[in-house]
Amino acid sequence: MTQRVYFVVLLLCLGLMCPLVTGIFMDKLASKKLCADDNCVYTISLARAEEDYNAPDCRFINIKKGQLIYVYSKLVKEKDSGEFWAGSVYGEQYEDHMGTVGYFPSSLVSEQHVYQEANKTVPTTVRNLQKP
Repeated sequence: MTQRVYFVVLLLCLGLMCPLVTGIFMDKLASKKLCADDNCVYTISLARAEEDYNAPDCRFINIKKGQLIYVYSKLVKEKDSGEFWAGSVYGEQYEDHMGTVGYFPSSLVSEQHVYQEANKTVPTTVRNLQKP
């Protein structure tokens, strides 16, 4: 019985030292974004999807042709990158009030209505501004 306990403890220690699951590094899409406010919470515009789009990873949203998308920020395009906007798509049903937020290519949508200008440039990373 004692040998089993030691064996289990050994396995647990090895498991803690060598985790089986590791994170995946994702390339940064841009270093700056344009928003209507400093926190990028106000809607900039309303866009309509012109084509279907299947999200390649968790940062993006799936969109279907004809869906309306509320745009909250527009990434500032950098060399060798596409132009992406961040927004939310709401479900087909009226009772689905919670939207899914993520990025999508701006080339696949057409802006239907501009609510306010995106004139605030905000970094895409959160920085700790407190002094040590």
